[in-house]
Amino acid sequence: MKIIRNARIVTADAEFIGTLRIKDSLIAEISPGDTASAAEDWNGDFLLPGLVELHTDNLEKHLMPRPKVSWPTMPAIIAHDAQIAAAGITTVLDAISVGDIDSDSMRNDSLAPCIAGIRAAAEAGVLRADHYLHMRLELAEENLLVMFDPYLHDERLRLVSLMDHTPGQRQWTDLTHYRTYVTGKRGWSEDKVDSMLGRLLERQQAYAASNRRAIIERCTTRMSPVPLATHDDTTIAHVEEGVTDGVSISEFPTTLAAARAAREKGLGIIMGAPNVVRGGSHSGNVSAAQLARSDLLDVLSSDYVPASLLHAAFLLQKEGFSLPKAVATVSRNPALLVGLADRGEIAPELRADFLRVRVVNEIPIVLGAWKVGNRIA
Repeated sequence: MKIIRNARIVTADAEFIGTLRIKDSLIAEISPGDTASAAEDWNGDFLLPGLVELHTDNLEKHLMPRPKVSWPTMPAIIAHDAQIAAAGITTVLDAISVGDIDSDSMRNDSLAPCIAGIRAAAEAGVLRADHYLHMRLELAEENLLVMFDPYLHDERLRLVSLMDHTPGQRQWTDLTHYRTYVTGKRGWSEDKVDSMLGRLLERQQAYAASNRRAIIERCTTRMSPVPLATHDDTTIAHVEEGVTDGVSISEFPTTLAAARAAREKGLGIIMGAPNVVRGGSHSGNVSAAQLARSDLLDVLSSDYVPASLLHAAFLLQKEGFSLPKAVATVSRNPALLVGLADRGEIAPELRADFLRVRVVNEIPIVLGAWKVGNRIA
């Protein structure tokens, strides 16, 4: 049995100095006070549940470290996994894009090797975190169904999001922000932006609606239905459409009105942790802090910066969240949204996924991470 004493333990509804006992990969006992002997002394450092990440694009950055530069798949996966573990994430849903609005994108070519690589790395026992799949479906992709169908019954598939990044709507209602983003991140010229706008709208009108219907039918009638998320809900109508289609999660709503509608309909609301750390959305949309102050935030996602997840959770205390409530947004809440009820909380009989964290100059630093009782970082 592993025993940790003198730790500032954060449970679902409290934080206190106490002792944690671990047996056979599970949390066996939690007790307040510093009374244990022959135990590892954490000197008052935080003991938090391992973080659960539902939407990270971080793997794509390793697969394509520069525009049009493809990196070998297995080294990219291993580097991504190490970065995830170092950030305190013990369970991750890798957000894999299926389709793209850019016809020159390398994403489509990397889809199959990426998923095969994750499987091979897991089977070889070389991954630190638990990796599952979040498949991000670009509804305007002409070949979407052909690309997605091979993975519909993959046992690692835990979430499907319905995306439409066609400029002029949802995340990109303001075309000025869209131009800034694609010229900066994707390296598009202004001429290419102009030439793409009409083409993208034509593609959306031709494929998005029929693809959406087909994907919803596949995911909801699967023997074990896959949770569905809508992406970048902007209007109340977007939320209501999602509810009609059986969606249970609203990812990154772009307006206060959409977030309120999602709450009224009982959807889980996910916002980006970088939005919290930066103090606002890079797309000019509603801030995560504003939603937190309105109690319209259930889950944080690190999106494109793994280290932002824990940092943002601590920052939520400035928006009125207690520390247990803030920690739940990066642990228990996301775990429950995708059916992983065995983790995400410091509680008896749950998996011993936990972190040692020390706050330095108001920044939480991960000193160690454990998964099922074994140290991974």
